[in-house]
Amino acid sequence: MPAHSQAHPEEADELEAAVDQAIAACDGDMRSAIRALIVANDFLESEVTELMKAVSHAFKRGRFRTYSG
Repeated sequence: MPAHSQAHPEEADELEAAVDQAIAACDGDMRSAIRALIVANDFLESEVTELMKAVSHAFKRGRFRTYSG
């Protein structure tokens, strides 16, 4: 087990549970689980890119104000 998992056993347990859920959602087929996770990750990456563009565009137009505390 990696050292970072030993430092936070609760997080490691949650991660293992999430892995089990992903595999179970694909009827135990690990290749299908990996494929589904890659597709989901690609989707989320494209969403982040689009949101970054939208925020950048709005910031340039002065629609966002910075918070100075």
